[in-house]
Amino acid sequence: MFKTLKNAFKTPDVRKRILYTLLLIVLFRLGCYITVPGIDTLALSKLTSEATTSLSGLIDIISGGAFSRFSIFAMSISPYITASIVIQLLGMVIPSLEKLLKEGGEEGKAKINKYTKMLTLVLALVEAIGIYMSYSGTYSAYGVFINPGFATGALIVLSLVAGTALLMWLGEQITNKGIGNGISVIIFVGIISSLPSVVTTIYNLIFTTAGFSTTGLLISLGIIIGAIILVAGVVFVQEAERRVPVQYAKKVVGRKMYGGQNTHIPLKLAMAGVIPVIFASSFMTFPAMIIQMFNANIAAETGFWATIYKFSMATSTSQFGIGYTIANAIVYLLLILGFTYFYTYATFNPAEVSNNIKKNGGFIPGIRAGKPTTEYLSNIMSKLTLFGGLFLSVIAILPMLMSFTGLNIAFGGTSILIVVGVALETVQQLESRLVMRHYKGFLE
Repeated sequence: MFKTLKNAFKTPDVRKRILYTLLLIVLFRLGCYITVPGIDTLALSKLTSEATTSLSGLIDIISGGAFSRFSIFAMSISPYITASIVIQLLGMVIPSLEKLLKEGGEEGKAKINKYTKMLTLVLALVEAIGIYMSYSGTYSAYGVFINPGFATGALIVLSLVAGTALLMWLGEQITNKGIGNGISVIIFVGIISSLPSVVTTIYNLIFTTAGFSTTGLLISLGIIIGAIILVAGVVFVQEAERRVPVQYAKKVVGRKMYGGQNTHIPLKLAMAGVIPVIFASSFMTFPAMIIQMFNANIAAETGFWATIYKFSMATSTSQFGIGYTIANAIVYLLLILGFTYFYTYATFNPAEVSNNIKKNGGFIPGIRAGKPTTEYLSNIMSKLTLFGGLFLSVIAILPMLMSFTGLNIAFGGTSILIVVGVALETVQQLESRLVMRHYKGFLE
């Protein structure tokens, strides 16, 4: 990786892209510290220090702490993620949208992107109103708002929606003119911005007010070793692939002979990457946001909607009890499995791959072309997807499992999955750009 970075900075075009990406990342981090207008920052800091629970810890992690600071980027890119989920799901039931997703080409992608952005703004508006009502209802005694009223509320909601729109634009610019997928890079930066606080926590475990703690040192070593093993496991699963051999028959066209070579189809063990985890997380937290928008004190109540809220937000046993945590973990696991299958088969169609192999005169050794090939690829994909989905599920619910031991980890499995996945994807894109640059130089 370090060799790749060294070579990248030696290449003018790639270096320009990297510096452009870093510039936009700096702008994103500056925006995380710009509080929306009409907020008393002193009262907000008091609220943050005294509050025992938050509306959504995941959003705060992804936004790099912007949510707890009530900054213009408080909602981060979560409305865009939710909009992407909705568009993908609608593509399964609306034929015209399905055609755009599968056969639209560049024009179709542009239209889907337009629809996603429009839906993002709608969802951002709903979420911004929910956040404002939540703060104004639950924390009105803290005096967070300088001049409470309709004008202040409208200004705050508009600022939050504008912040999400700006993040969408930043992500798009990183994708087009920088390095990596812009949305993923923004999420990645938001997560790793919490690393200094993790280091501080580990330091405080070892050096307490009473002095050096041997127990704290052993716990810290356990956390560090566990994190290294976890990262290694994530890298192994992300890079692992099943190579299906394919042979192409020789054919003569004019005086030239084509085909006759052996190749393979690389099937990733975790083809969906971290997308299912992000989708499932957004899906789980969205009901709580909607419920709290209508009832800011729902956490202290009982009844059907209070149960749904507690179930949606119970990411550790310290919040609403072990029962809610177990139910949350089970549904979260099933959602990750479901989204893993959905996203994998949305991006890889065994029937389409089988037809392409047959058209080009290829075949899988020992398997007849056509339907048997489709069934063979589907069988392999189902097994790989099941293992990949279970792996993602276990890693994602790891903080919940750890909470049963009394140890709550803020920087958990979901964060590591996203960070490692985005880092690998970005490095691969960097390497591909370097290879492309070398090819261009050779041709010239």
